[in-house]
Amino acid sequence: MTAVRIPPVAAEVVAVRPGSPLTGSVTVDGSKNAALPLLAAAAALNRSVQLANVPANTDVETMVTLLQQTGWHTARPVSDPDTVMILPSDKSQPGPAAETAARIRASYYLVPALLGAYGRARLPWPGGCRIGRRGMEQHFKVYERFGDRTTVDDHGYVVEAAASRTAETVSITLPFRSRGASIAALLRAAVTGRPLRLGQPNLSPEVLSVVGALRMAGWECRVSESVLTLVPRPSAPVETIAWRVPGDKIEAGTLACAVAVTGGDARICGVSGDDVTPLVTALRQLGVPAGTEDGVLTVRAQAARPTGKPLRAVASLAPGGLDADFEPPLMALALTRPGTHLFADTINPGRHGNLLPQLARLGAEIHEHSSTECRFTGPQYLNGAGVEATDIRTGSALLIAGLTARGVTTLGGLEQLRRGHADLPTKLHALGADICEVTP
Repeated sequence: MTAVRIPPVAAEVVAVRPGSPLTGSVTVDGSKNAALPLLAAAAALNRSVQLANVPANTDVETMVTLLQQTGWHTARPVSDPDTVMILPSDKSQPGPAAETAARIRASYYLVPALLGAYGRARLPWPGGCRIGRRGMEQHFKVYERFGDRTTVDDHGYVVEAAASRTAETVSITLPFRSRGASIAALLRAAVTGRPLRLGQPNLSPEVLSVVGALRMAGWECRVSESVLTLVPRPSAPVETIAWRVPGDKIEAGTLACAVAVTGGDARICGVSGDDVTPLVTALRQLGVPAGTEDGVLTVRAQAARPTGKPLRAVASLAPGGLDADFEPPLMALALTRPGTHLFADTINPGRHGNLLPQLARLGAEIHEHSSTECRFTGPQYLNGAGVEATDIRTGSALLIAGLTARGVTTLGGLEQLRRGHADLPTKLHALGADICEVTP
């Protein structure tokens, strides 16, 4: 099968089949999950920000569009298309278009910026991947602690800024380590200029990226597993703040699983070792030698020795826990490894409902104990078939499964895959995958 590069707008499916082990070196894009809150943080600070290593996936482009619709100026320099300049709003705008905001989950990150600029935020309920209910209760409780008022209806929600101004510390303890609520608290504190004491914070790389960005903007921040504190500190004005989006840990993990499933050896560059530690641990449990050094994730699957030990992949919000987005690519890999493996994701309760039926089309036998927990015994031998990317991570996992399924696997729903990856098939092809985009 000859690889043919077709412009993304023309391609309708990706075709993939088994081939040689994946080898070589590839660099991941910037992280979508980190870029979205950083773009919102730039708007919340209402200062000029230069954000580097911004990926060009459609979710990020949607967020940039929302910033423009609400009055902020954005631009990607022709000489550096991976950088986005965000300039303060200088005129009142009616607000983000509901149909645009409803395309992504991360539209809720814009609430603090809208409150700071206009005193009011009107947004639809979060959209994006259909992988379970997108609860906003913890976000609303964060805003209530700042004195803001929230009302909801069938179409979405409205948050109105507190009328009174105070410099008192805002103390919040989250009932669970919500990433979205943690970022909401950080950005609301940045907009109001009030000190923040956040108990049981989420400490994912995405949250810590926002913490690092606020530090560069003059805030003092201390982080522990139990408490995160944020305090404003006077600093000399800087004309433009320069931030950088970290490498995409999930794209790195997806590529690592693809290399491992084919028995290849490869270097995946541009990702922090700490960000992929849980993924590396899981690979080693499956007998795949892997490690990180100096921003490079190395996979040596040609030296893999299946352990036969079961993999227990349980998504967790705890510090150092397995990010839920690592679970789908690991599932596709574990299907080829001996042992009876357990996978669980209570964070995104609809994800298994998307992924498991698609893997079943390829012949996988997976036993569901509940809507969020399943077991299966490997190795299993799959056969190519037509499958659908019903969400971002389901799409990437199906590409990995297609690398071992006998015959040709065709993946539709590319608009979902491109929401999180600017061009994952091209990266796989660069490593030697027998993959191409085609128009039926």
